Amino acid sequence: MTVETFTGADALHRPVGIFDAGIGSYDLVRRIRAAYPRQDVLYLADRASFPYGAKSEEALLASVGRAAQALESLGAASIILASNAPSVTVLEPLRAQMRVPVLGVVPPVRSALASLPGESTLMVAGASVLIQSDALAQLIEDAVGLEAHRVHAVAADDLIGLVESGAFLDPEKVEQPIAAFIAALRSQHRRLGGLSLSSTHLPWLAPAIARVAPGLPLFDPADQVVADFAPLATPGSGRLVCIATASEEHPLDEFQSMLTRLRLDITPALIEL
Repeated sequence: MTVETFTGADALHRPVGIFDAGIGSYDLVRRIRAAYPRQDVLYLADRASFPYGAKSEEALLASVGRAAQALESLGAASIILASNAPSVTVLEPLRAQMRVPVLGVVPPVRSALASLPGESTLMVAGASVLIQSDALAQLIEDAVGLEAHRVHAVAADDLIGLVESGAFLDPEKVEQPIAAFIAALRSQHRRLGGLSLSSTHLPWLAPAIARVAPGLPLFDPADQVVADFAPLATPGSGRLVCIATASEEHPLDEFQSMLTRLRLDITPALIEL
């Protein structure tokens, strides 16, 4: 069905629309519902545009713009772009297209670095398109200025893939790749002090990272989003409606399988944007 014919969101009261192209954004859905239990949520998994992290900025803005406008047309009173790469690179032009407030997920560089001692370094882990972007480099410089030499960006595409594939549900499949990732970081950065999980997929791996690297501070960009959402909260009945797009490469049953494996009682409705 198309957005215009989907009526499943009609029972929601001024919901927040939360979206990205994969399963990563559900962690933010979970966080928002825990912090604001009466908040209605319209959750969109834009699988037809997966992965956001491999698109040019122009294509990325087009994809997130379609998704955000669809959520707005379905009654979203606010929107959370639950993906780090577009939040860093195209959030402002997206906001300019929208009539409702839009929050994004960005690395907590200033607060994270301030919490680390001495000359220890902060690693910002995320998708390659984010890590290699001029926008992230500018964000880091703007956030910490002369301390920017203590912040390093690192691609974590292999770890992100563990979540998208569902492999993260099996501890035996994730600990070795995570151990190799952490070992490489420590080899290259002797003063490694903390790790920003700057992909919405990576918080799913936080328990495994903590097992592999006990004592390494982990920073979740979603913490700030949950706090910033407070003035936008609109109490309803705490309902969740899930919609999804799909493609030949990423059909709806693939996404449903992920939800089932996560033991989530959610049945997404297939829509076209």
